[in-house]
Formats: sequence, C-alpha cells, structure tokens
Amino acid sequence: MNGAELLVRCLENEGVDTIFGIPGEENLVFLEAIRTSSIRFIVTRHEQAAGFMAATYGRLTGRPGVCLATLGPGATNLVTAVSYALLGGMPVLFITGQKPIKKSKQGRFQILDVVRMMGPLTKFTKQIVTAGSIAPLVRDIFRIATKEKSGPVHLELPEDIAAEQTDKLPLPVTRLFPTHAHPESIAIAAALINKANYPLFLFGAEAKRPDVCQVARELIAATGIFFFTSQMGKGIIDEHSPYSLGTAALSDHDYVHCAIDQADVIVNIGHDVVEKPPFFMNQREVQVIHISHSPADVEEIYFPQHEVIGDIGNSLTLLAKLIPAEQGRPKASRASDPPQDLLLRADTAAPPRYEYFKRIHQEIKTNVYCAEGHDRFPDTPQRIVRDIHNTVAANSIISLDNGMYKIWFARNFRALRPDSLLLDNALAAMGAGLPVAIAAKLLYPDRQVLAVCGDGGFMMNSQELETAVRLQLDLVVIILCDQGYGMIKWKQGGMNLPAFGLDFLNPDFIEYANSYGAKGYRISRTGELAEILAASLKQPGLHLIELPVDYSQNEEVFYQQLRAKTCLI
Repeated sequence: MNGAELLVRCLENEGVDTIFGIPGEENLVFLEAIRTSSIRFIVTRHEQAAGFMAATYGRLTGRPGVCLATLGPGATNLVTAVSYALLGGMPVLFITGQKPIKKSKQGRFQILDVVRMMGPLTKFTKQIVTAGSIAPLVRDIFRIATKEKSGPVHLELPEDIAAEQTDKLPLPVTRLFPTHAHPESIAIAAALINKANYPLFLFGAEAKRPDVCQVARELIAATGIFFFTSQMGKGIIDEHSPYSLGTAALSDHDYVHCAIDQADVIVNIGHDVVEKPPFFMNQREVQVIHISHSPADVEEIYFPQHEVIGDIGNSLTLLAKLIPAEQGRPKASRASDPPQDLLLRADTAAPPRYEYFKRIHQEIKTNVYCAEGHDRFPDTPQRIVRDIHNTVAANSIISLDNGMYKIWFARNFRALRPDSLLLDNALAAMGAGLPVAIAAKLLYPDRQVLAVCGDGGFMMNSQELETAVRLQLDLVVIILCDQGYGMIKWKQGGMNLPAFGLDFLNPDFIEYANSYGAKGYRISRTGELAEILAASLKQPGLHLIELPVDYSQNEEVFYQQLRAKTCLI
C-alpha cells in the first residue's frame, strides 16, 4: 500500500469514522484512500468551519476529531480552529498536505513552514518524511491528543510521501490508565473542607467528562455542599438542583458572587485559567483547593493554596468518603440529586451556612432565571433565553456563537446536561456557532440541535448553511440581529467612549436562507419566537429564524442593578 492508504488504515484502527475538510491537489492521493475506506468524508465551505466541526467531534466524544486541508492558504485558514481546540482542550488531528519534499518542480509556490506555524498552537506537530514512519506517528499522536489536557495535534503529509510504497501495518491500540492523586493530598483537602464554615464547589471545563459528571452528582448529593460552575463547566450537574448557585457568567458583582465572597473554602474542580475568570482571588482569607489532572497555572488572580492532582473522577470519589454528612443537614441519596423539598422544608434544621446559600439560591432563581426584562418588541435577551429554554426538549443541544447574548445564556439558561449548552469561554471565537451545531447534529441525529448566533458571528461562517442543507440535517439557526458588534459596543459604552466603528448592515436573511434551500422566518412580535421555534423543531430540514434583539438593558442590569445590589447578611 502507499503512505496515504497506510495513514487511512491507521485512522480506521484508531476508531476514526469521519473526516471534515477541504482537500487540495496535494491531498488527492489521500482523498482517494479515504474514498475506498470506511471513513465518511464531509467537505465544508471553509477550512475554519471544518476545524470547528472536528474539534466539536472531539469535545463531545472524547475521541480525536480529524480535519483535512491543503498546504499554504488551506493550512493558514485552520489557525483559528486549531487555537479553539488548544484553549478549549478538544482532541483533534489536523492533517495538511505539502508539495513533494524529495523532488519538486514548483519551487516555493504556496509553500509555508506549516509545521513551525503549528508549533505554538498544538500539543505536537510533525512532517511525515517516510511512509514507513506513519504507523508509529499516528499511534503516538492519538495518545498525545487524548492525554489530559487533551488538545490538537498536527501532521503534514507531503505529496510524494503519500504516494510512497510501504509494507508497514497499523500498530495495536493500547489503553492509557490515568494516574491517581496522592492519598495525603485528598486527606488534606477533606480536612480543609470539613473545617470550613462556608465551603463551595466550583466545576470547570476539565471536569466535563462522562465519568466525572456522574461522580460530581454523587458528591453533591452526599455532602449537600452548594456549587456553581464556570461557563464551560455549565451542565456538569443539573442546574435545577437545589444546591446549584448557577453559572459565574461574570467575574464579579453577580448574585453568585455574594456566595463566593462569603465562602471560606472554594474547591475548584477541573478549573482552567484559559477561561474568563469565574471569580478573582485576592489576599483575603479564603482557601482555594485546585482539583484537576494537571497542576494549576498560577496567576495574579489564581493561586490555590492546596492542589489535588490526578484523575478527577477518582479524586472526587475518595473525597466524598472523607466528608461526613453533618448533623442536621438535609440527607439525600448518593445516586441522584435530592428532591427539592429535602432542602426547602421549613422543619428541617440546617447549619447557618446552608441557610445563607439557600437564600442566595432563591435570589438567583428570582432575579436571574425568572427575569424577562420588559415585554416590548424587540425582545430582551432574558425573554429570548426563557422562550428557548421553555420550548426545546430536555435533551436538546444549543450551540452558541460568541457575542453579548452568550453572557445572558450562560447566566440565565439552566442547563440539564453537560452538552445542553455548547459555548466557548476560552478562545471565544466568533463564527463557531453554526459549524459546532452541524457537528453536534451529525453525532446526535435524533436530538434537537439549535445554533444561536449574532448577526456578526453568523456571517463569518454563514456559507456552512449549504453544508447543512447538503447533509440533509434537521437544524434550527436563530440569528439575533442588532446590526453591530454588540458586546464590543457594550464595552465601548462602559468606557464612556462615543459609539464608533462597530455598526454594519445585513443581507435579507430570509432570502439568504431560501437561496440555500432552507426555510427562513422573521420574528415581528413578542411571543412569536416560541411559536415559530416549536413549529420548526417539528419539521424536517434547516430552519433559519431572524430575531431582532434589544440590548438596551445591558448597562442597566450589569452596570447598575448588580453593582447596586446588597448581598444578604
């Protein structure tokens, strides 16, 4: 077989079933090998979108997604998606082509040092120089991509190496077992928690693994300790839990920060400083415990006093055994979250810490989850979040692009599952919402999938509507229209700067959708979104909903109300 055929055989050996990308002439031998394999190839309309899709495959499955591009401009178009996977901890293999390296008649045409370019953006990058080296390289990079912290890897396949003959075969796939934390570090963490008057748990993105999510639910049910999440940790535990204090969508001044400021021990589980901070550490007496697979990256705003390093699920299992259920605290089964009445019964005696956090829990429910803003049209973000939350199925997947609405969704949308709300709080790249939704729908064809995008972010990869229509996906795309880069305008106003340089015009989104073979709708009154969305979710095909949004309450809520509030005493 040739090198390209061996590479495809190795990918099949690793369990790869899908490759996203745009091939060039340097990829044609590899493309032919894919055609005759069991792997599905999905051609996209831009390499960046293909990279977002492959990264989402890795994010949702835990297995590396695979993305293909050609040399030169094809490879450079991947940079944002590779960075997205790096900061987001998503396992993905990027494969790019290259001119022949042993003999070429095209000089330096389209040639860049792609391997060097990928160096700072990946966990590993290498040019394949002989067909015989492919099998061990593939086995190694799949181990690297999935080893925590998981992330992107890159291989460059030159045209002549793809055609080079070899008698090598794929290597056996072996399983890597995670290392466990030292028992003493777990015992110290338990002692700090047991001594605390107001302990809190924070769950971050690195805890969003299937085995960890189950253990996390059992930990909360067993201990009754209240918790909150970072944006990318959202949904690790059902946010309808009576012990949930929601998501730290802002870094300070929100209702959840009343609880954070009261806490004397905060246990950060799977937190990574690549996320926008859920809170700022300072020199007050709060103790922060870092539980993760890797040591903390110490920053001015994050310097944990104790660390538990090893497999997160195992650490939480052992930790739960060392935290006793305190006398008078509501009891609950380890197997599931406690029912609401166990926490809220008036005749249940509970320590003051639980009473305080319970009151914060109620304040969040009243002032965040139940908030709608005004009832005029255009709708407020609060109303939009509520209407979507109340319309979609319990197991639906919502992919968020990046914009002002992301803060409102992270803050106001109560997630039931780890994949209920797919958002990016690391690179926070615009243009990912639609490609991420496409990948999610390919993985879970029987679940409702929505993409919620701003008009700015949507237009950055709007061409992927064609990909979704061609793949015959049942998908809903909601475009929130304010004809400007809304989050930056909010920041601009917050700095008391005059409005400048952030407004634009849009195409007719209804005609735009129709031109791709999708169905377009324009919302013109309050309450219509829920009606159109419910109908669209029941029909096959791609449905695009254009929805004006009123961001006028950004300043009132985030700059005035939150900073003027008084935390409970």
